[in-house]
Amino acid sequence: MGDDGDMALRKKALAAVLLASGAMLLAGVAAQSQGVPISGRDFTNAIEPVTIPDDLKAKLSVLPKDKLELITSGRTSRYVRPERMFTKLRTLSGPQLTAYIDAIISVTEAGEYKAGRDKPSIALNTKSPTFNAWKVQRPQTMNPKREDGPLELGKYIGGFGGSGIPTFANAPPALTYADLKAGKVDVAIVGAPLDMGSGWRDAVHGPVLLRATGGAGGNDMYSMVNPNAELKIVDFGDIAMDNLSTERSVHHVREVVREIAKTGAIPIVIGGDHSLEYPNLAGITDVHGKGNVGVVHFDSHYDAGRDRVHLIDHGQPVYRVISEGHVPGKNYVQVGLRARGPDAKTFQWMRDQGMRYHTMVDVERRGWDAVMKDAVAEAKVSAKKLWISFDIDVLDPAFMPATGTPVPGGLTMREAQPIMRRLCAENDIAGIDIVEYAPYLDTSYKTALNTNFLLNACLSGIAMRKKGLTQEHYLSPISSMDRPAPAASPPPPPPKTPLPKAAAPVAKGARR
Repeated sequence: MGDDGDMALRKKALAAVLLASGAMLLAGVAAQSQGVPISGRDFTNAIEPVTIPDDLKAKLSVLPKDKLELITSGRTSRYVRPERMFTKLRTLSGPQLTAYIDAIISVTEAGEYKAGRDKPSIALNTKSPTFNAWKVQRPQTMNPKREDGPLELGKYIGGFGGSGIPTFANAPPALTYADLKAGKVDVAIVGAPLDMGSGWRDAVHGPVLLRATGGAGGNDMYSMVNPNAELKIVDFGDIAMDNLSTERSVHHVREVVREIAKTGAIPIVIGGDHSLEYPNLAGITDVHGKGNVGVVHFDSHYDAGRDRVHLIDHGQPVYRVISEGHVPGKNYVQVGLRARGPDAKTFQWMRDQGMRYHTMVDVERRGWDAVMKDAVAEAKVSAKKLWISFDIDVLDPAFMPATGTPVPGGLTMREAQPIMRRLCAENDIAGIDIVEYAPYLDTSYKTALNTNFLLNACLSGIAMRKKGLTQEHYLSPISSMDRPAPAASPPPPPPKTPLPKAAAPVAKGARR
């Protein structure tokens, strides 16, 4: 084929890439417009215009009109803050001023997307025979015939041997949705080893390490409830991930969470990074309905980023959940925020959506009991069920060192365990995700142990609710030797003082 033919093929390929990219972008915009409309004060990709100070107007009037308009448009503000730029411009004149302005403009234009110059993405090979192979489930007809239901693989009768194969909470595995239905499963714990949403921080290995570490199963001494005895819990394996594409992976997560919930089981999703919150909530509201699920989101970060190149990552699930209408802002509550972000604009956006947030400033002022009482009430306004999204970095790094974005000053395990137990006992839980555990960042097993004990607190709370132990902050009376103080009774009357007896006469010569 000649050069002309090669050039024609290249043009067709480029056109296909641009068309596919445009379609993806339009689909993303359309998805964000579904459900509850976003407030008019949404600052996503917004650029605030810049006003030239009066003392610089004459000096900058020598600039060409197009350069001056670019500066006043605010586009350059993402690279040089206006106040810093103006301070510098006051010290420059002539060629130096022109060179400085040209440098700012060149950086701005180089940083922005330009059609024809920049490739927005590399199109997927839709002709590949393995395009969907990563998520195709094995047909059960290819396996030995068996009855539907959880697989009891116990190698030993009793003891701590479990199944002989590591599973979440020592629970039996289940392979299919038919297993969940036939087994009348209460809780299906499923791994979601997604790590592309955070970069390579090793959250991909979170599920397998938690299976290999104890603490999730067994009796809860605070309530004296054993979730393994009271609930039908299964390990539903791991959800398939395309760890080269968060965008592809999250859609499959949504499918799995939806299908688990349709069986009547409560999905508990073990991550993986926090980009999972978006498909988790999309999947659960596919079943329970948009607006019927409130969220209590534990995190040191707000995760409501909205202006990044990738439209979904571990710092942006909140925006997508709300913008697509899966959870109204009024039912979305964040707890434990303490990182250096967000900025004032993002806090304003959160308020405009009706979101509630309880930072560690609130906890410091009012204490955990008051904060959690408000958080639950806010999340349940007009919502029937509650989803708990738990980023382990909400805990202090002293307890959770194996997370990619640790922030000092967080919860202790002493605070977190009763909070999670009570949430699950005192509310109708739609599902839970526990995310951002990155095993390679912890040379001990501390993070895994503590995360599993939090999972046990959740399971214990769900089991308590099934047993009817839903009163506020229930604690088993047998777990403490303390006894209630006896009721106060009036003090006894003072004893009567007997009147003194008359002294007997003393015989003459006798001693007194």
